[in-house]
Amino acid sequence: MFNLSIFGIGLHVLVALFFAVHAVRHGRELYWLLILFMFPMLGSLVYLFAVFLPQSRMPQALGRTARAMARSLDPGRELREARLAFDLSPTAQHQIRLAQALLAAGDSAGAIAQFDACLAGPFAKDNEIRFGAAAARLEHGEPQPAITLLQAIRVDDPGFRAEALALLLGRAFAAAGQVAAAEQELRRAYERFGSLECQVGYAIWAHQSGQAELAQQLRTGIDQALRHMPRHARALNQPLLDRLRAETGR
Repeated sequence: MFNLSIFGIGLHVLVALFFAVHAVRHGRELYWLLILFMFPMLGSLVYLFAVFLPQSRMPQALGRTARAMARSLDPGRELREARLAFDLSPTAQHQIRLAQALLAAGDSAGAIAQFDACLAGPFAKDNEIRFGAAAARLEHGEPQPAITLLQAIRVDDPGFRAEALALLLGRAFAAAGQVAAAEQELRRAYERFGSLECQVGYAIWAHQSGQAELAQQLRTGIDQALRHMPRHARALNQPLLDRLRAETGR
């Protein structure tokens, strides 16, 4: 019993130490260290839910997994439900949902119409709506309006979805023929975030720009990451890998 008690206390301290290291590395306020070491068990629980989980990608990954599974079982469900909700109650929130569902379904023209209607009202400065409108414009072959929207978001809120915005802006620059701007945006995203999305985006640009050596280096890094990736994570990233294959032919 004595040994078990010591083990329990030691485990709490180890967990608190793990979160303390996380707090220091991510520049969290110093009072978190006091909370963690004065109240190891309770402090660790508070830090887990207040800081660690919101900052991690776990909730987003779980949400994406659930949505991906739902789409595979019934691909048109979200669009049907979004249309029905908007028909029954044409609020701005339902219109935004419909616009996003149309974009996900590949109807960029329909998505643009809905996003533009949202931007004409009190949500003209809403970053999520502007981001969605930019994505729809790019998918519809209109990169310059997409660039304008994305740059406006960055000016108003530099921290808004920094990785996703950089990747979308890089694609828009490439589609607009602004090679240097595209390379700068995608390289910075790759160096700053280093995610699979950034590797794929930069690799596609390198391939399309004729930089074969860089494209091969990036593809080697992607292949190495995939070898160490769990099966469920590979399945989650399959649309991204399909895009890489479609854009590069391998």
